[in-house]
Amino acid sequence: MKYNLSEITEVIRNRRTIYPEQYSDRKIHREIVEDILNNAIWAPTHGNTQPWRFMVYMEDSKIELSDFLSGLYKEKFTGEDFNEAKYNKLKNRPLKSSVAIALVMSREPDGKIIELEEIEAVSCAVQNMYLTCTAYGIGGFWSTPKLAYGKEMHEFLELKEGEKCLGVFYMGYPAIDWPKGQRKPIEYSTTWK
Repeated sequence: MKYNLSEITEVIRNRRTIYPEQYSDRKIHREIVEDILNNAIWAPTHGNTQPWRFMVYMEDSKIELSDFLSGLYKEKFTGEDFNEAKYNKLKNRPLKSSVAIALVMSREPDGKIIELEEIEAVSCAVQNMYLTCTAYGIGGFWSTPKLAYGKEMHEFLELKEGEKCLGVFYMGYPAIDWPKGQRKPIEYSTTWK
């Protein structure tokens, strides 16, 4: 065997979503963020288009993201449509995180690879981020609020034509015990032909 499969399996099976509300104040160093992103870019990509883009918010720049997300929510949802809990999440999650990364899919100008495949490649990159966070003992959460897909977010991130925001990936050291998980056995999701 080329690699230690038991260690790889352990990292995969211990990957969890850990929310910013569960993070401690401990900061993630830039070098670790770079390791996480360097592993992200080794995701599979059809045609080797490498369609991922990452916009990293650390320190004071998280305030800008927090103000934008919560302000946009407040603008779009008023009266009975306004949900205080959702507003507070959008406001506080960037601030409670050590790092927030806007995830962007950027298509090749010729569009030879269909958009869905480019989105799938970015999704694989996010899984690599999750796994690397797990190896470091860092919590991660891929947040996909509807606001992330709108023109306002596109403008806020200064995206070009052919680029789309696919959410925000929050990271922080957990202030909780690492969560346990479970999955149904493969018999529930597998058909052998």
